[in-house]
Amino acid sequence: MSNTLTTACQEEDGMQDVGATWSGCHTFAAQRLCAPRSIEELQEVVAASPRLRALGTRHSFNDIADTEGTLVSVQALPESFELDDASGTVTVSGGSTYGRIASKLGETRWALANMGSLPHISVAGACATGTHGSGVAHRSLSSAVSGLDVVTADGRQQRWTREDCPDFGGRVLSLGALGIVTAVTLDLVPDFEVRQDVWFDLPWSSLFEHLDEIMSCAYSVSIMPAWHDRQNAGKVWLKSRTDAWDPALDASRWGARWARVADGERAEGQNPNQTVQGGVSGPWWQRLPHFRPDASPSRGDEIQTEYFVERHRAPEALRALHAIADRFADLVLVSELRSVAADELWLSPAYRRDSLGIHLTWRNDPDAVLTVLPVVEEALAPFSPRPHWGKWFTLLGDQVQAQYPRLADFRQLAEQADPRGRFRNDFLQRTLGLEYPES
Repeated sequence: MSNTLTTACQEEDGMQDVGATWSGCHTFAAQRLCAPRSIEELQEVVAASPRLRALGTRHSFNDIADTEGTLVSVQALPESFELDDASGTVTVSGGSTYGRIASKLGETRWALANMGSLPHISVAGACATGTHGSGVAHRSLSSAVSGLDVVTADGRQQRWTREDCPDFGGRVLSLGALGIVTAVTLDLVPDFEVRQDVWFDLPWSSLFEHLDEIMSCAYSVSIMPAWHDRQNAGKVWLKSRTDAWDPALDASRWGARWARVADGERAEGQNPNQTVQGGVSGPWWQRLPHFRPDASPSRGDEIQTEYFVERHRAPEALRALHAIADRFADLVLVSELRSVAADELWLSPAYRRDSLGIHLTWRNDPDAVLTVLPVVEEALAPFSPRPHWGKWFTLLGDQVQAQYPRLADFRQLAEQADPRGRFRNDFLQRTLGLEYPES
C-alpha cells in the first residue's frame, strides 16, 4: 500500500472509527474507511480494494452503503460548482450537499426544480437511491441528473451523459453498483420564490375522498398523517410558488384550519429548525426543504421506512393502513405523504407510475420496528409497494425484484461495468440478486 493510500485510509485496527449511519441505526461492518482528497487518490483506492462502497453523508438507514471491505467517503474530494448558463445546468462534486449547492444557486438567476425535506444530504447519495421531494409534477431528484463523472471498477474516470448513453436510465439511480460518482450535472430552472402554509386537523374522510385534489393544489404538498388519531389525519404543508399562488387556495374546504402566525415569522406548531411557514414568501431553497440548511435536521435518533404506491390507488392503500393503525401508531414519531411523478429511471420507485410515497419515521427500537414492518407491508401488498432503497423494509428480494421491469437490463449493465463485483454487497445481492462473482 502506497503512502498516499495509507494517508487516505484508516487501517483495520481503527475499525471502531468507521462508525454508523447518521441516525445510528446501522453500524458499518467495513474493515476500513478511506477519504481520498483527489480523483487520483480515489482511483488508487479503487484499484487496491477488492470490495468497496461509496459513502456520502450517511443518511441511509440500512446497509445499502456497507461492505465487507472498504468504505470510500467522497466528502474530502475537492468541492466544485460549475454553472453553465447556456445549457441551464450546474456541475457539482458528488459529495456536495443540496444545501450548499442551493445557497450558491441563490446568488444566480437559477434554481433546482425541487428539493428533499433535508438539504443536508449529498447529491450523489440522494440521486443513487431515488430520494425525492414532493409535487404531482415533480419527479425524483435523480431525474434532474443529465451527466455523471464516475470512477469505475477498472479505476478509470468516465463521463456519462443523457445524450451519449442510451442506457442512462440505468446509470443514474444505480444504488452505487456501477462505480463511485465524483461529479453530477443537474438540470436547472429559472429562479422563483415560495410561500409555505400549514393547515391543521385535516379529517381522514377528506384525505380519503380528496387526496389527489389536495396533493395537486400547490407546487409541493406534504401531508403529515397522525395515525394514532382516528378522526383527524393531521397537517397539510402547502408550498406554493408566489408567482402562481391563488389567494383563493383555502384548505378549510377540506375541513382543515390554517396555522396562525404566533410570533413574527414563527407559525403555530413550527419547529425552530424548520423553514419559515405562515405564508411568508422567500427564496425557493429556503422554503422547499422542511428543515433549514443551517440547523440540525430532524431528530436523528430514529429509523425510517417508505413505500411507494401508484397514486391513483393511494386512497385505498391509506385506508388499508388506517384500518390497522392501532398495530403500529405508538411506534411512529412522524409520518409523511409525498407525491412523485413517474420517470424513466430503471430502478426508480416511481418508474413509469405516478406515485405516493408513504413515509414512516419510527422510534429507534429495531426489534419493535422489525415486528411491525411485515404488518405494514402485508396491508400494502395489494398495491404493489416499492420500498425506498435507503430505508428499512422486510420485503423479500423476489417481492422487490418483481416491481422492476428493467431489472434484468440493470443486472446486465452492472455485470458489464463491474465484472469482478467490486461494488457489490449483501444489500445488492439480497434485494436485486446481484451475486458476487466466483473468485
